[in-house]
Parts: sequence; C-alpha cells; structure tokens
Amino acid sequence: MVQFSPSHFDQAFGALSDATRRGVLEELGRGDASISALAERFQMTLTGMQKHVRVLEHAGLVTTEKVGRVRTCRLGARGLHEEAAWIEHCRRLWSARFDALDDVVAALTREERADGRAE
Repeated sequence: MVQFSPSHFDQAFGALSDATRRGVLEELGRGDASISALAERFQMTLTGMQKHVRVLEHAGLVTTEKVGRVRTCRLGARGLHEEAAWIEHCRRLWSARFDALDDVVAALTREERADGRAE
C-alpha cells in the first residue's frame, strides 16, 4: 500500500475544494500575478483574495514574494504529484471493483440464458 500524509492531503484537497482557488491556480499556470490583479480578475476584494492565496500558500501550492508594495504570486514548486498518485491509486481500485462487478453480471446473465429465464 502506498503511504500518504493525511494532513498534507487535507491541506491540498481543502485548498482545491474552492472554485476560486482552483481558478487562481489556473491563472498562475499562465504566469505570475499580483494579488491585486488576481482580485480584479475574480471580481473580489483584495482582502478576500489574500485569504484565498494564504490557504493556497499554506498548502504549498502557491508562493508569494513582496517587492515594495506589490505581493506577487506564483505556483509553488511542490505541485500535486502525491495527490495525483493517490487519486490514480483509488481509480485503479475502483476500476478493478467495477470490472469484477461486470464479471458477476455477465455470469448471471449467462446463467439466466442457460436456464431459459432471459427474455
């Protein structure tokens, strides 16, 4: 079994649970941006955007740097590799379970046809 850090995941998935924060990550994927530019882009107050950026920063998904009066945001170096690996692990488990269910349904269907119960 692959080992994952629950608190690390809680922070990352908590940060990703909000549509605005996911949008901020998409914006920063296109290039660095100031908090004020992000606030304007998402039509929210500077204080509101600062809170979103703080959550992303705490999760390690964003870094900020203050130069003068401007705080610039960029994607964090950490990325979402561990989270993607966990999701892929779960996807494989569910896929295997659904494949097994398909096998059961197919066997029951064959059994019904053999017994003459199928329409």
